[in-house]
Amino acid sequence: MEETADRRPPTMADVAQVAGVSHQTVSRVLSDHPNVREATRERVLRAIAELGYRPNSAARTLVTRRSRTIGVVAANTTLFGPASILAALERAARQQDYLVASVGLEELTEHALRKALERLGGWGVDGAVVMTPHRHTVAALARLPRPFPIVTVEGGHDLDLPGVAVDQFAGARAVTEHLLSLGRTCVWHVAGPVEWIEAEGRLQGWRAALEAAGLPVPPHLPGDWSPASGHAAGQRIAAAFRSGSGPRPTAVFAANDHMALGLVRALHEAGLRMPGDVAVAGFDDLPEGAYFTPPLTTVRQDFAAVGRDGIGLLLRLIDAPGTPVSHLTVRPELVVRASTVGTTSAAPASARTGRAGALFSDAAER
Repeated sequence: MEETADRRPPTMADVAQVAGVSHQTVSRVLSDHPNVREATRERVLRAIAELGYRPNSAARTLVTRRSRTIGVVAANTTLFGPASILAALERAARQQDYLVASVGLEELTEHALRKALERLGGWGVDGAVVMTPHRHTVAALARLPRPFPIVTVEGGHDLDLPGVAVDQFAGARAVTEHLLSLGRTCVWHVAGPVEWIEAEGRLQGWRAALEAAGLPVPPHLPGDWSPASGHAAGQRIAAAFRSGSGPRPTAVFAANDHMALGLVRALHEAGLRMPGDVAVAGFDDLPEGAYFTPPLTTVRQDFAAVGRDGIGLLLRLIDAPGTPVSHLTVRPELVVRASTVGTTSAAPASARTGRAGALFSDAAER
């Protein structure tokens, strides 16, 4: 049907007239109501396509009592992991025809979290995903009222709320076992900040792998996710390697790739070879990790799965408020490169990957 510049946009009444149904039937089709015969639904959809009708979002909200908007409470989105999760949530929501309204937490306090939820409530969101990577935010969320369905991501599974989390423990244990399988019996760890749940899981996974192998557990070195903190830790590791007193560190697992970057720099400056003298592994699989010198062995987190599962859980809660609480765990992948196996031919497309808990380097398979 041709349109002119001054022609008014088609209305729901126009669609009803062309389809030969009532205004209420058109409304039911638009809200995907189950009590509409399939032949009638098809007739209405043909009329919508013929007329080029576009539902008014405000009117649809009144009819369905849905805004088709999902809230996200995010924290620390300047870091790779939180930023990747936020992008994955937005992408998954778009695929379900939902908008995303996000609120960043400027401080990790109960007051800030309460204000964020109140703001989302004022925007009329249907539900929210709350990123809770810190003990502070988990404890605060447990105390606050929940005015709409809420799902957590990256907060572990301590709350009686639906949630999605990557198995940090399994990823850390797998990469530590990989280092041990290469004959590296003194594996040090550069940990993330103590208040981060992810850092805690990675620390525990590293420790569990050493204890299971009957090896001593060295004191872990503190970090703050930054290359600078990794560099400082690397200087301490290089000094321990050179000192000759005590067990010499032969491998290091850094709790994220940014700290591994600073660590690699410090070891280079100290004249140590990687992996000849010290094997190095990280966590996260930064896109740049395959281009470190040497390319970095790491653990890949499936952020797309976190976003997809988080949005999927929330939509089920929105559609069926009495849905039982579900805790979904995403398994990470071990990515083996030259910083541990001693080859220089590794490249992004050829990096061998596998589910955490298994070892996938050629050296480990021999």
